[in-house]
Amino acid sequence: MNTGALKFAANLSMLYGHLPLLERPAAAAAAGFEAAEIWWPFDSPVPADRDVDALTAALSDAGLQLVAMNFLEGDMRAGDRGLLSVPSRADQFRDSIATAVDFADRTGCRVLNALYGNRQPETDHGAQDELALENLVAAARAAHQVKASVVLETISRQEAPDYPLSDADATVAMADRVNEAAGLSNTGFLCDLYHHGRNGEDIPALLQRHEGRIVHFQIADTPGRGRPGSGVLDYPAFFALIDAAGYDGWIGLEYEPTRDAKVDFDWLPSLTARA
Repeated sequence: MNTGALKFAANLSMLYGHLPLLERPAAAAAAGFEAAEIWWPFDSPVPADRDVDALTAALSDAGLQLVAMNFLEGDMRAGDRGLLSVPSRADQFRDSIATAVDFADRTGCRVLNALYGNRQPETDHGAQDELALENLVAAARAAHQVKASVVLETISRQEAPDYPLSDADATVAMADRVNEAAGLSNTGFLCDLYHHGRNGEDIPALLQRHEGRIVHFQIADTPGRGRPGSGVLDYPAFFALIDAAGYDGWIGLEYEPTRDAKVDFDWLPSLTARA
């Protein structure tokens, strides 16, 4: 699979989630990665300093650049898809902002993913959207202080039917609304090709339509959320389009591993050559 000049980062939460947190950076580096992304890595919105210090040191010791991370998103494996629009839990998101921004500043991470949250039964959707806007503006202004971007992500309807940012256009529209309200331009689009592909969206068309708004990519194949080439998505064509567009950011490998590096990464010549 020809990947051109594209750069790939390991998602430490999926590819290496079977390992203790502080062992994951070294494992990714040993596989040949130079960069990583991660879901919210701490046990609380405001973790102990020693926990933040330990993860910072583990990344540094492994020589691994952190290029993207989530704000506090809840329990992803249990079905949470963000907290910032959930009235009963949005205070946890707000509490996490300072930690996320400080950690990004310490590690050089410049992409912070804010998962929107599911619609809540018996809660007015308009009220959830206003709460989301308030919290996203706060996050964008904090991120701006360390020259970081906030990104919003589509999640497929099949995976999260109650998640309102269910296609590329809705996600970019919300990012535009945040920028207008914040008086900034640092909120953009995280384009996860797995979710858009699972939705059945026209990926070449959305890449062209939103080319200037994409801050970060993530990938997996469908069905199964495995590595590129394990499903039906035309990744060679997608990579060619991304490369031709001159995208110079990172692409996060957010797929379910087999835990066999020879299988998980053999599609990626640039990585296997380094490992």
